[in-house]
Amino acid sequence: MSVHTDRIRPAAVAGSFYPAVPTRLDAEVARLLAQVSPSGGAAPKALIAPHAGYVYSGAVAASAFAQLRGRGDHIARVIVIGPAHYLPLRGIALATAEAFATPLGRVSVDRDALAAIADLPCVSAMDAAHAPEHAIEVELPFLQRIVPRFALVPLLVGSATPQEVGEVLARLWGGGETLIVVSSDLSHYHDYQTARRLDAATARRIERGDWASLGPDDACGRLSIAGLLIEAARRGLAAQRLALCNSGDTAGPRHEVVGYGAWAFSDSNS
Repeated sequence: MSVHTDRIRPAAVAGSFYPAVPTRLDAEVARLLAQVSPSGGAAPKALIAPHAGYVYSGAVAASAFAQLRGRGDHIARVIVIGPAHYLPLRGIALATAEAFATPLGRVSVDRDALAAIADLPCVSAMDAAHAPEHAIEVELPFLQRIVPRFALVPLLVGSATPQEVGEVLARLWGGGETLIVVSSDLSHYHDYQTARRLDAATARRIERGDWASLGPDDACGRLSIAGLLIEAARRGLAAQRLALCNSGDTAGPRHEVVGYGAWAFSDSNS
């Protein structure tokens, strides 16, 4: 693919989902993070964060990434896994690029980590799915702002099973040097009150670890969430809610909204 001739996956949604000018983007991410009060407790092993335009979901995303404040030095690898919005695919798609670019610079891809899962039947390389995708990209500026040095493991989920996602995450789990970020919005295009009711129910399922009851209309990244819940339960981790709202609370009308939530999973042994 021509987009990968120099082995760099260029930013696809800079200027639409978030500012394209580096100084403006850096200032916006810093502003969003500064609005989140510091939290105590153990460092998160995994986060769930939304992936809409920053004007809509940036504050909710910041509530997740702010949990890394003062802890980013210990993170060397970040798995960012989310849904493939633009191309249908079977299983879980890897990217062959050596780095992903945003206006804040390039993030190297952890090729060793991708090689470690390449033998799984559900895993294959599909750059065409990654090229236009925002689900991974919009999380990167937050990570670049708060984690000094990390390698990226970019994964897009198509028609995989939750168990397949869980198997991939289990193989990549690592220790305190590895962070998992599940990129997902919640309900889509309901009226404000309906969305609040549906998203509250989804939040309770996530917090109970009830992955099997998550439906395709509950969250666009529900397979990634379900896979994380499977592996988190196996390791004794539970979800802590950080934020829950929708676009009607932020920058959109209330007749048709998208839901956003953020959760942290802390590992006391990390």
